[in-house]
Amino acid sequence: MDLHILCNKLLVRTFPLPSFPTMIRTLLCLLTLFTSTFSSAADTPLPAKDKFYLFLLVGQSNMAGRGVVEAQDKEVNPRVLMLNKEGQWVPAVDPLHFDKPAAGVGLGKTFGEIIAKANPGATIGLIPCAVGGSPIDSWKPGVFYPPTKSYPWDDMVKRVELALPAGTLKGILWHQGESDSTAELAPAYAAKMHDLIKRLRALVKLPEVPFIAGQMGKFDDSPWTREKISVDQVHLGLPKQVPHTAFVTAQGLNHKGDKVHFDAAAYRELGKRYAAAFLQMSK
Repeated sequence: MDLHILCNKLLVRTFPLPSFPTMIRTLLCLLTLFTSTFSSAADTPLPAKDKFYLFLLVGQSNMAGRGVVEAQDKEVNPRVLMLNKEGQWVPAVDPLHFDKPAAGVGLGKTFGEIIAKANPGATIGLIPCAVGGSPIDSWKPGVFYPPTKSYPWDDMVKRVELALPAGTLKGILWHQGESDSTAELAPAYAAKMHDLIKRLRALVKLPEVPFIAGQMGKFDDSPWTREKISVDQVHLGLPKQVPHTAFVTAQGLNHKGDKVHFDAAAYRELGKRYAAAFLQMSK
């Protein structure tokens, strides 16, 4: 339909006064159409609470994802949603995160698609909260993280409190450690990791909610330091030390050229590995 005709029909109902100049009527029409389109796109219908499986995505940049976005990463699965920056449930497409302009493909979307396929009657809701570069100490109440001008823990709490009334939290996915792989921080990482898990479970009031930690990148051209090995051992040891936890290996995955972040294919594979770990825990 011609835009002018559409505007006139719409505005006869909304602004019936004939005294409105044509230009003003047209501008009002376009504004109304834009608002209507934006609202309908953001207002995704949600399933019943017990059929809306929520997953919290926490950590630093390798949880947020830094892979190059391709067409497949923009494909919509109607049963995989994400809580966007504005706090609205929308179809999950990469980048899920918004911590930094570099955000790209991560592990979350692939994870959500596999869990949705394994649970035909459910819709998956992803809650992206990762913050690139954030050390584990920044995941505490009231702590400000200057590089992103954010409060990782406090910001996450707001998003969790917004999301939980709509669904049922099924798991927490964690990928972090590079920023703590230093001589100063690594020795205290185990205690901080165990404390974080405890606080996260207390936040969501689910003491047995599955917690899955992913391994930092093990790249052939970037040997690990002693401190990074130490942090890795904390992640690796979680299943034996903390109930209802799992560890996901990053063995054999490639980086994107910076020896820190995985490439897009590796993130998708990590999503598969996280999903396999969760499904194993759910048996």
